[in-house]
Amino acid sequence: MTATLVSDWFGARFDDLHPLLQALHRGGGTLRGPVEVVFEPGLRGAIGRLLARRFRIPLIGGRHALVVTISHQTDGLHWERRFADGGTITSIFAPVGRLPDGHWIERTGHLTMLLTVDTDGGGWHWRPLAYRLFGLRVPVAMLPRVRAGKWIEDGNYRFSVTVGVPLLGKVLSYSGLLRIASA
Repeated sequence: MTATLVSDWFGARFDDLHPLLQALHRGGGTLRGPVEVVFEPGLRGAIGRLLARRFRIPLIGGRHALVVTISHQTDGLHWERRFADGGTITSIFAPVGRLPDGHWIERTGHLTMLLTVDTDGGGWHWRPLAYRLFGLRVPVAMLPRVRAGKWIEDGNYRFSVTVGVPLLGKVLSYSGLLRIASA
């Protein structure tokens, strides 16, 4: 895979992304900064903490340092997320086809998601199409709903993830402004 993995998948629509997002996804890089982790109250928060443990997100709400390293590898685009007081989780994104009909396959542990990308205001927003858990297809309605995206705000990278579960809604989120540490 080449450093043009993302631009190849987007094709002409790559220009829809903010120039800083284009640069990050052409050559990779490391982003650093504080994020705010939020758990909902009651049962929703308890479920959020169970999911957070699985994905190595800190179990205590509040401000936490996050480092995101994006790199091009032979098996796809690697996203390594490391919380200073949590753990590291790596997702591998492999492109299939190209926009507008293509999608990405994200592998994180035993979970595989088929995702497409919506661009809005120069940002990048993942939209789930299908899920597999331990290789078995699971209806989207049965698994947690993840909304994730990144966009440029005041020259920094806004990183946002919100997780909801069927019937209960939002259980946890984390977001923050990250700055480029290296490219």
